[in-house]
Amino acid sequence: MRIGVLYSRVRPEEKLLFQELERRRADVELIDDRKVVLSFGGASALEPAFDFDVVLDRSLSHSRALVHLKVLADRGVPTVNRIEVALNCGDKVRTSSLLQAAGVPAPDTRVASTPQAALSAIEELGYPVVLKPAVGSWGRLIARINDRDAAEALLEHKSTLGSYQHSIFYLQRYVDKPERDIRAFVAGGETICAIYRQAPHWVTNTARGARTANCPVTPDLASLCRQAADAVGGGLVAVDLVEDRHRGLLVLEVNHTMEFRNSIEPTGVDIPARMIDFVERVGAEGRDRPEGT
Repeated sequence: MRIGVLYSRVRPEEKLLFQELERRRADVELIDDRKVVLSFGGASALEPAFDFDVVLDRSLSHSRALVHLKVLADRGVPTVNRIEVALNCGDKVRTSSLLQAAGVPAPDTRVASTPQAALSAIEELGYPVVLKPAVGSWGRLIARINDRDAAEALLEHKSTLGSYQHSIFYLQRYVDKPERDIRAFVAGGETICAIYRQAPHWVTNTARGARTANCPVTPDLASLCRQAADAVGGGLVAVDLVEDRHRGLLVLEVNHTMEFRNSIEPTGVDIPARMIDFVERVGAEGRDRPEGT
């Protein structure tokens, strides 16, 4: 089986995946998405051959990943994850809409496109609320808004910044969680492990210094994570959840190119091996599919 890995830079996660592929003596080609040239209308020596059974997307650039996943799909190359999953997970508005359609419990959320509408939405939700970018990760550019003065200031700042990232106001009711959240890993519909991310700060993200500990995968947690993963198209994803004191487990978001290096030791699960197991399965299914289907 020939496997391509699309990447932007080699983080600890990519090193672990490369080591697992090397251990299996897989036929692998690394594709630096910063150097790829795509050709339409005429052959080009600059374009990769794309003669893969499957391509694993580990690109850090969401926009570059979407371009390459689309071209790979159009040329019949299976990818992990599929472009539909990347689209659904990369945009929080799409994620929220799909979770609601699937009946997945999530924090009360509002989306507005003007500061005036956003202020009305904030007042309806009630303080505090959390303001997030519709597209973003690692807990960046999120803010807890505790009162109207802060709301007016933040909305004015976002409007002045002016980029598309700041033109959509994605707002969620703040969940008073017990100084932790949960990240669970789903591969092909199976919740393989989960961690608690613990921090005294309200942003419980390992990129912001949160500590990790094993979270038991109960039947309820496994079922909810599988339901959330299915809502965005399945594949290889991480589901982030919070424990609401009144409503129980709520799904915050679903990640399609997740980080996992801090989750291997506390869970005791070989996450890179489970990921490559799934990649190989997708490649084998694509290779066995009749041509043209």
